[in-house]
Amino acid sequence: MNKVILLGNVGRDPKLRMVDSSQVAEFPLATSERRRTRTADGKEVELPELTEWHNIVMWGRAAEFAENYIRKGSRLLIEGKLRTRSWEDHNAIKRYITEIYVDTFELLPK
Repeated sequence: MNKVILLGNVGRDPKLRMVDSSQVAEFPLATSERRRTRTADGKEVELPELTEWHNIVMWGRAAEFAENYIRKGSRLLIEGKLRTRSWEDHNAIKRYITEIYVDTFELLPK
């Protein structure tokens, strides 16, 4: 099963483009994880927050919604699947990117 669930904040306004007469919106989403550990004497210590960035891709009507309503700082709950693709850059070096293709999403209050 290929399923991803993310709750995070949008890193920049979505970029919209056309692919085979379908709209596609792309933007980064930041998820944060609070971490704690215990010292040798048993005290709980908070570690620095860990932030991960995810490449989000929305197609069709979801892309239209993203263009109209999703902005930098928006809080989103996303369900989708992982996709990895490759391409060659201008120096003929093979590059890879992993993206989350959105199936469903919910725009949450900040």
